[in-house]
Amino acid sequence: LVTLAIRAAQDAESTDVQAWIDTAFNGELMMPKRMIEAAQLEQTAGIEARLADGNAVMLESFTCFLNWFGEDRPVEVIASDGEFPLLGIGLLIGHRLVVEYAQLTVTIE
Repeated sequence: LVTLAIRAAQDAESTDVQAWIDTAFNGELMMPKRMIEAAQLEQTAGIEARLADGNAVMLESFTCFLNWFGEDRPVEVIASDGEFPLLGIGLLIGHRLVVEYAQLTVTIE
């Protein structure tokens, strides 16, 4: 799990979100609809996605702002019916993900 401080706008108060790292998700961030509504994120557009079973679906897309390694940046958030937020490889590109199973730790550098 990674704690992310997301904001609905650059000058808005932040909301902490605990996200699971999902290396099979090629987007940036996926969050349950209830959490998106609570954070008052602005909807941007729909996005077509291909699921693991091969089916194509349209998903709602939103924007949040995130300080990611010292850079304040807009991040695309995909709405889901799931229970947990997922951090995808869209945010991991250019970084190093280290999983230490012996210490039960995960580090993003």
